[in-house]
Amino acid sequence: MEFWFLFLLLLGLATYLMVQHRVAQITRTPVWLLWLVLMTPALLLIGWMLMYGAKQPPPVGLFMWSLFISIVFYWILFQWGRRVPTDTQTEAQTQAPESQPIIQPPVETTVRPIEPREETQLRNCFPWSVYYVQNIEYRPQAVICRGQLRTKASNAYQQIKSNIEAQFGDRFLLIFQEGFNGKPFFVLVPNTQAAKQTNTPRRDQQQLTRPGLALLLLFATLITTTLVGVEIADVSLPRIWEIKSLLEVLSNPDILLKGLPYALGLMAILGTHELGHYLIAKFYKIRSTLPYFIPVPFFLGTFGAFIQMRSPIPNRKALFDISIAGPIAGFVVTLPVLIWGLAHSDVVPLTEKTQLLNPDALNPKYSILLALLSKLALGSELTAKSALDLHPVAVAGFLGLVVTALNLMPVGQLDGGHIVHAMFGQRTAIVIGQIARILLLLLSLVREEFLLWAIILLFMPLIDEPALNDVTELDNGRDILGLLGMALLVVIVLPLPQAIANFLQI
Repeated sequence: MEFWFLFLLLLGLATYLMVQHRVAQITRTPVWLLWLVLMTPALLLIGWMLMYGAKQPPPVGLFMWSLFISIVFYWILFQWGRRVPTDTQTEAQTQAPESQPIIQPPVETTVRPIEPREETQLRNCFPWSVYYVQNIEYRPQAVICRGQLRTKASNAYQQIKSNIEAQFGDRFLLIFQEGFNGKPFFVLVPNTQAAKQTNTPRRDQQQLTRPGLALLLLFATLITTTLVGVEIADVSLPRIWEIKSLLEVLSNPDILLKGLPYALGLMAILGTHELGHYLIAKFYKIRSTLPYFIPVPFFLGTFGAFIQMRSPIPNRKALFDISIAGPIAGFVVTLPVLIWGLAHSDVVPLTEKTQLLNPDALNPKYSILLALLSKLALGSELTAKSALDLHPVAVAGFLGLVVTALNLMPVGQLDGGHIVHAMFGQRTAIVIGQIARILLLLLSLVREEFLLWAIILLFMPLIDEPALNDVTELDNGRDILGLLGMALLVVIVLPLPQAIANFLQI
């Protein structure tokens, strides 16, 4: 029960921050009210558990109807408080279907926008043989140029970008997006980062990377994951997080060593995942922080790691490479860790307690990839009536699979959402994300282990921030690699078909 209260607290905090970041500037409806509406299904679930206990599952209809009603009510409240645009265009223009999210600088920017007398200069930046401008819209923090594309998207972006820089210097970032009507348009937004980098480049870089903070979080996470590893290794210490037990563990190197295999395996996977993002971001000269771990003294010992990118992504190619680098790097480390851990795990009989998320009696057939790797590592020891008591290293490897699958989900700002955005464009990516959320929700009705994932994805925005050149498509090689990434997601998430299970004799 304590886990569910902790989960509610974390989910509530994440939802509140998401709502505050995403919609607080575009609606007058109080953030706390929008948050409360979104949290209604989770609150109902917790209330049901308080009344009837965790052993009696809530009716599916209760959850589904509360979810549907909360989403509809959230949309009504959001639209009711939606702010009226303050630019010189009509309301119909600002709410046109093709007006997609635009990367915009903070409101307090001191960079002056385009002035009316400069419109001739602006129009001269768009040769009619490259992009014929038909309409210019002036927004408070952006200038939108709509027209007809007359050449290849990549050539048009590079030529017009050069023209803008020649006329206006580094005053603006040039964004090239595809509207919902299929027609690409250009957006000019003030470039606040250029001024900051010019004034204090060295100091700004030091504040961005913060190696001391990264090392401190790394050390703290090593401690918390080691202590969790001690619990996973079944060291007989009651209530390990009490002061007395903690002092006993920290003063006994032998006990700590038993928790290190899990800690090092999990941190290697998570760290390599984020390092993949970081290195490719540096390759594209994108300002980004070092990987930061998130230590927590319970659950898995960590909530993962993350990096932050502080400059816009130049094109869909860079977006794809940065996004897929993390799952690939993490998966490359996950495979040997998981195979070694499975080879040193114990085979136990299948029981009623055998579940996907039970490391003491895990049914490998709940995942196609897990079943194949288990058969590879254990051979004839694994039969149709076998479950696995995972070695701590295998637990770390299994969590690596879970992290890889969750990140590859093609929704919003997850790595998978970035990947499908880069492959198919923003419009199609939104549709794919919605389909993925529905499919996962349906799967959770059959496999309750996926209910937590389904809830998280339902609260995650589908819209992803565009790259500067968000129109030029990828090459065939990257498209194939992206499809392989989605195939990896499928073989991790879906259960082993019975025909393959019979062939493998498991």
